[in-house]
Amino acid sequence: MMDLHDGHIRDIGIDWPRLVRIVEETVRTREAGEYASPLKSYLRFGDPANRIIATPAYVGGETALAGIKWVASFPGNLRRDLPRANNTILLNDPETGRLLAVLRSNLLNGLRAAAVSGLALRNYADVRQPEEMRLGIIGWGPIGRLHLEMAAELLGSRLTKVMLYDLQAIDPASVPEELRERTEAVPDWRTLYRDSNAIATCTVPAERYIDEPPPAGALLLNVSLRDYRPESVAAVKNVIVDDWREVCRENTDIEQLHLRYGLAESDVFTLADLVCGNEAEAIGSADQPVFFNPMGLGIFDIAIAGHYYREALRLGAGVVLADGDR
Repeated sequence: MMDLHDGHIRDIGIDWPRLVRIVEETVRTREAGEYASPLKSYLRFGDPANRIIATPAYVGGETALAGIKWVASFPGNLRRDLPRANNTILLNDPETGRLLAVLRSNLLNGLRAAAVSGLALRNYADVRQPEEMRLGIIGWGPIGRLHLEMAAELLGSRLTKVMLYDLQAIDPASVPEELRERTEAVPDWRTLYRDSNAIATCTVPAERYIDEPPPAGALLLNVSLRDYRPESVAAVKNVIVDDWREVCRENTDIEQLHLRYGLAESDVFTLADLVCGNEAEAIGSADQPVFFNPMGLGIFDIAIAGHYYREALRLGAGVVLADGDR
């Protein structure tokens, strides 16, 4: 059995175009019916702000793995100088059920989130063909930083401006050196919101705060799912989700739009529309905002974890553990 942690993942390396292709291929595998993905389970106790989420999944196709993601989210950890999330993924052989790998990696959680956003960002940029991309990131934690790295690699010279906002002061040294000349930390989220054509919300807000309609034609990467007051996005027609059953619950912005404005599953597009033939309609015309809401599907966690497991085998990385008593 293989044991992998963040250090091993970093040593293997982060290839954003490849991770996005893995997400894309997993969408195709799902559309072919070669998957199993029951709804996530939420374990809550004590402080209602805390939760531990279990996400089991099987992915066929090139991945051909089963497993489960077990991730704890304790927002109060930030006050203790501890990571908010603690993430573990187990991988099983789908033929025998044998445990193949344990990946104790918060980094993997962020890589999956940013790679899924990357699929939407790549396709948006390819369809709309903007002359320049101005990226705004609200929340400069680990997920926000990975989104900047992803966008910089996927967009290249098309990324002309980056604006960052966080409740805490942003250290310029936390921005990759090659991006600092294009990057500005702003004192108000509204500044970047109004001047960006791609906006990633990577926060853990106590309450919803975005109360303005989105800029015309902007891509809203709603990573944290609970930043937008429903009235601010109620008029958006191009709404994309990864899975309606998953995302229309747990007080997400999609659930609030469903409850207050009647948004229904038939009104939204999915990642399958982006990948399997309905891309232009899902992205819409140049003046229409696109509201992307990925709840985070276990199939993507398993596929990306499987990539790193197989790379570790190929490269001789990680720690091989004994099977234990037989």
